[in-house]
Amino acid sequence: MSDETVDLSGLRRRMDGQAGRRFWQSLEELQETPEFLAFLHREFPQNASEFEDPAGRRQFLKIMGASMALAGLAGCTTQPEEKIVPYVRAPEDMIPGRPLYFATALLDGGYASAVLVESHMGRPTKIEGNPEHPASLGATDARSQADILNLYDPDRARTLTYLGDIRVWDDFLAALRSALDAQLVERGGGVRILTETITSPSLAGQMDAILKEFPAAKWHQWEPDGGHGARAGAVLAFGKPVDTRYDFTRANVVLTLDADFASAGPGRLRYIRDHVATRKLDGGRTAMSRLYAVESTPGLMGSQADHRLRLKASEIEDFARGLDEALGGGAAAGPWAAWTSPLVADLRGNAGASIVIPGEYQSPAVHALAHAINARLGNEGKTVFHSAPAEARPVDQMASIRDLAYDMDRGAVSLLVVMGANPVFTAPSDLEFARKMDKVPLRVHLGLYEDETAERCHWNVPQAHALEAWGDARAYDGTVTIQQPLIAPLYPGCKSPQEMLAAFSTRPSVKGHDLVREYWRASGLLGTDFERGWRRALHDGLIAGSASPATALSAAAAPPRAPAPTPPASGMEIVFRPDPTIGDGRFANNGWLQELPKPLTKLTWDNAAHMSPVTARRLGVSMERTARGLQTDVVELRYRGRSVHAPALITPGHPDDTVTVHFGYGRRRTGRVGTGTGFDAYALRTSEAPWFGGGLEVAKTGARYTLACTQDHWSMEHRDVVRAATLAEYQAAPDYARKRVPDPPRALTMYPNYRYEGHAWGLSIDLNACVGCNACVVACQAENNIPVVGKQQVALSREMHWLRIDRYYAGGESDPETYHQPMMCVQCENAPCEVVCPVAATSHSDEGLNDMVYNRCVGTRYCSNNCPYKVRRFNFFLYSDWETTSYKLMRNPDVTVRSRGVMEKCTYCVQRINQAKMEATAAGRGLRDGDIVTACQAVCPAQAIVFGDINDPNSRVAKLKTEPRGYGVLAELNTRPRTTYLAAVRNPNPAMPPPAAGAPVDETAAPAAGPA
Repeated sequence: MSDETVDLSGLRRRMDGQAGRRFWQSLEELQETPEFLAFLHREFPQNASEFEDPAGRRQFLKIMGASMALAGLAGCTTQPEEKIVPYVRAPEDMIPGRPLYFATALLDGGYASAVLVESHMGRPTKIEGNPEHPASLGATDARSQADILNLYDPDRARTLTYLGDIRVWDDFLAALRSALDAQLVERGGGVRILTETITSPSLAGQMDAILKEFPAAKWHQWEPDGGHGARAGAVLAFGKPVDTRYDFTRANVVLTLDADFASAGPGRLRYIRDHVATRKLDGGRTAMSRLYAVESTPGLMGSQADHRLRLKASEIEDFARGLDEALGGGAAAGPWAAWTSPLVADLRGNAGASIVIPGEYQSPAVHALAHAINARLGNEGKTVFHSAPAEARPVDQMASIRDLAYDMDRGAVSLLVVMGANPVFTAPSDLEFARKMDKVPLRVHLGLYEDETAERCHWNVPQAHALEAWGDARAYDGTVTIQQPLIAPLYPGCKSPQEMLAAFSTRPSVKGHDLVREYWRASGLLGTDFERGWRRALHDGLIAGSASPATALSAAAAPPRAPAPTPPASGMEIVFRPDPTIGDGRFANNGWLQELPKPLTKLTWDNAAHMSPVTARRLGVSMERTARGLQTDVVELRYRGRSVHAPALITPGHPDDTVTVHFGYGRRRTGRVGTGTGFDAYALRTSEAPWFGGGLEVAKTGARYTLACTQDHWSMEHRDVVRAATLAEYQAAPDYARKRVPDPPRALTMYPNYRYEGHAWGLSIDLNACVGCNACVVACQAENNIPVVGKQQVALSREMHWLRIDRYYAGGESDPETYHQPMMCVQCENAPCEVVCPVAATSHSDEGLNDMVYNRCVGTRYCSNNCPYKVRRFNFFLYSDWETTSYKLMRNPDVTVRSRGVMEKCTYCVQRINQAKMEATAAGRGLRDGDIVTACQAVCPAQAIVFGDINDPNSRVAKLKTEPRGYGVLAELNTRPRTTYLAAVRNPNPAMPPPAAGAPVDETAAPAAGPA
């Protein structure tokens, strides 16, 4: 092992000698390897210059200085000649330069994600949440923010084709009608339609009409990252499928059984908001809820938990059964008795004010057990509610896709229509879907991309993006949202799902608008005055009163234990999860999400085989930080007769003898961005064990692989940037965070003390609220035209995000506490960057903003070197794509698109500040608190970010800055940051044992995997 490789055997010894909290970001930092220290202390990262010249930095500055001089004369890039065409008659309500907002919906696993879309002169440019919609209350997630990039993706499917040849819609209609006519005698017995999850009432109505005309036809549904255990668990508990919703605002204690409700499930945005509200301590609150998390792989809610127990996925059911028995009066027993006993007491003490949540990816038995436990605790009807499913036809989707594969294999399918889904890539590998699909005589595909399934279809119909099409869908609570387009289809041949199903009817060319409108007119749910109700539904983004009412149900007792399968002779356990950024793979061609650091690992542009430090030690797996990225061992994963090669990633807090892989990567056909990135975890996934299973064998291949991982970039060198305490410590000393490192006196400075007479902008971030979901990072990217740089550039520490979320650990490698800290330019009043800039490109405004004048910047990067927060980004190359026409339509016209050779950073969304000022002036009034909402603040589901005028004592931000938990990061340097933080507080149960007592580990045991 080289000197710079992480010495896993020494990490625990290093931690044993430390007292108190020490925060660390990576295992390399924890060990302080020589390579990490060299990486940390370089003035600029190695290879920071474009030219690897032995003359060094002096020669680099000469070259860059010459290039910047030329840039000042002629510009770095010659923009193409452009012509403008004025309106002959301007559209109604169109004011040049002023955006309009329209309510609509995006689809998230088939469910409605209610949004407001900003439109500039007919061009959608930014997605926000709909504050009037109960499913989001104004929030969105990272994928919804990035969906605007999918709309303008030049790699989208553009034309209708038959065997690769361009055809017209009438040709397709003729071919489809001929196939359907041949099925009339068999009543459609050979017709199969495969869709994703559908909650759309109008689409379901069309499907019912088709099945009425062809009663022997079959409708199948397949969502690869759907919670297939939830439906079966509900049937076990209630005898029928139901949707379960939770009211976190009434819960004092929450237990998750392998459930990460911050990142999985259609109700996650509302759940984050409601749960975090019970844990905020501002405004004089001194009580907070308590969160217990039992996890098989590290997740966002586990990182928030007051107590976290890491178990194998197969052990979660045993834990749930033991908990149910203990709550029923039995004694806590088994290896987790020390953890279960205080948990049982806490749940009993909060009967009717607690929630037990089963994991989306756990077995039906765990779901049924959770229902039984909630019923035993009296939570049903108080914090837990059941209702009719929002899905149009709730089915066991794994059984559905299995039945379709069987029918295709036996030749029972003559026409297959695939709408939106990509089963050739996502279906379980044991089904051999591609081979069986080739047996179907006529295959049709509707999709956004010419993907793996499109490759094997005869007809390919380009699908309209959600922002180009009319439709409707239900949210997690059943609320209906009308989906209205913001723009005409960029490619005229695109069809919506409604228009595709219309091809089966006698009106094959009817428009989506007419189909949706006619459905809701016939429904009668918009009132007697349909036109008024229709306009109201479009304006508000929802149909009032359409949420599914709660139904009183009685959960059955815990289901009997299923016969235990024959345990594998050897091997570890494998866990499958959708990727935290690109999901099940449908966002693989989205550069924003590919480059977005994953919330816990900070990995970009790849997936990996995640394992614990103990497991890595047993296997001999190592990784090391180099100047060109994170070098790690490649391992072979062998599972049920299949194998893949994957880079290993050692992950603190991961259960031992378990490997987690994220699917969605390894795409063969998706576009220029996503094709070929990562490895295909679907190749190991089977229909019998879609989410976890035993018998995995792991072996080192001897190869090494470079990962672009940002966890060590911009390290704070153990400075006191995160401050945390227990609730008891906070109650004893509320201002512990501020007293920990006192701010220097204001007079102790060489800067002139400027008095801000007008506005003084500031930001407050509550670390107790931030769940690390990354939505703010993508919102900032979309708002500010921030470019993608690619994997190689990220590996060289050149990522361009103006906002990052630093993840810190505290404690040991196996069971650390986890904290998330958003970090952007803190707008120092005494800004170290300003005094070193030789051309005054960075300067201070009279409202406290640290401004950047791009035209002045000559690229010395002195300001970046002098910034203690490491929040400035430099354009080493021309990262922005100025050639692709569709990207020009996407960009925010209120923000400059930067060229090569300039420094850029957070501006507190100064364009939004100026817009609000103009609107207030036009209205003849002053600015009010809340008029200005930054992009990061608007998107945050936890409301962790608050912006405003700190000169206004009644503003929310001014009040938050007086909270006793408030502190400034590195304020001891006398930078006087305008962005301050509220320290994190955890609420541990004093009766709970320390983490190590929960699951003892024998590190001397032989490896549980195959030969390494």
